[in-house]
Amino acid sequence: MLTWPRPQIPQLPGRGDPVRVRDTSTGELVVAATGDAATLYVCGITPYDATHLGHAATYIAFDLLVRSWRDAGQRVRYASNVTDVDDPLLERALATGVGWRDLAIEQTALFAEDMTALGVVPPDVYTGAVESIPAVAHAVRDLLAAGAAYRVEAPDAAGHGRGDIYADLSVDPDLGRVAGLDRDEMLALFAERGGDPARAGKLDPLDPLLWRRERPGEPAWDGGELGSGRPGWHIECAVIARDGLGLPFDVQGGGADLRFPHHELSTSHARLLDAGQGARIHVHAGLVGLHGEKMSKSRGNLVLVSRLRALGENPMAIRLAILSHHYASDWDWTGADLDLARARLERWQRAVSGNGGPDATATLAAVRAALSADLDAPAALAAVDVWADDALRADGTDSTVIGAPGVVSRAVNALLGVRL
Repeated sequence: MLTWPRPQIPQLPGRGDPVRVRDTSTGELVVAATGDAATLYVCGITPYDATHLGHAATYIAFDLLVRSWRDAGQRVRYASNVTDVDDPLLERALATGVGWRDLAIEQTALFAEDMTALGVVPPDVYTGAVESIPAVAHAVRDLLAAGAAYRVEAPDAAGHGRGDIYADLSVDPDLGRVAGLDRDEMLALFAERGGDPARAGKLDPLDPLLWRRERPGEPAWDGGELGSGRPGWHIECAVIARDGLGLPFDVQGGGADLRFPHHELSTSHARLLDAGQGARIHVHAGLVGLHGEKMSKSRGNLVLVSRLRALGENPMAIRLAILSHHYASDWDWTGADLDLARARLERWQRAVSGNGGPDATATLAAVRAALSADLDAPAALAAVDVWADDALRADGTDSTVIGAPGVVSRAVNALLGVRL
């Protein structure tokens, strides 16, 4: 799958610090990647209504991590996916009368346009669920052969699906380490977030689907001995991450609503495929709400990036509005966010418009320090605000350093992804 264009990232003097992030599994701040190389997998979109501000906030959060790793001198390999066949996509296609492939192509392209406009660095490995099907089918066959999966011979409630294949979670002693939830919590979220705990014939209500046998009117692919069908959601990400990054990899990221079941179960699959470990660290972005409710497609309370752009909003102001909130916090979008971001962008642009200004050495160090401390974008913005205010008050006398505005402009671009 083709990704979007890579933005130019200016070179900065010096080098950033090792980046520490909060690991969901332990609650501790840990170094995100300890070696010369850093690997990241961020779960991608299901392309049936892209891109709302919750999506944008998640991908901007991990864009900060990619940029900070590179600033620290680490070689980054970043992988992501597009779930371009799944129940919600098929349901939306049926409801709108649009072919599911056409809908997926259209919305994936719109997502790429939004990411390009927002200055998000694209993944190095970008794989669609459909193109991963041969590898996923092979992995499911391996899990069956290892006794880590089983067939459910009973049909589902609609009378279809004899031979669906499920993971046997009982063979994974580390299940639960990602999200740290008790069984009742897991069961409730599994039912709420796409699971099928009541499916007859399963060994355990929490066992997730690996391969869904063909249903009338649904797309299906040849799975060899699995029969015709299509992958489950969690195994898709496990295989794409394994094939794109190798196992283990450093960080698995996504929105907080992916903590369970998606990241818990995809990590379980990765462990069983590799007889070891999936991601070393799990990092989750907070959820963006509107009028006190989580912004989501199912609720229909979406603020779309493409719609804001169509109304003439500067994508850099949209990005600044998102960066004004710490990535891990839940927050509500309001018009005031955008008002403040527009004003901040205009103030920064005026501050860097001259040839000279206050010395930028401490500002660059402060931005780097903020981002190395759990990607604290609000603190980084505050550091630039201080420099900009000083620059706009300066009278061009002894405090002026020629070239300082250029250093700040390049730092804001390279580290925060904001083009001035």
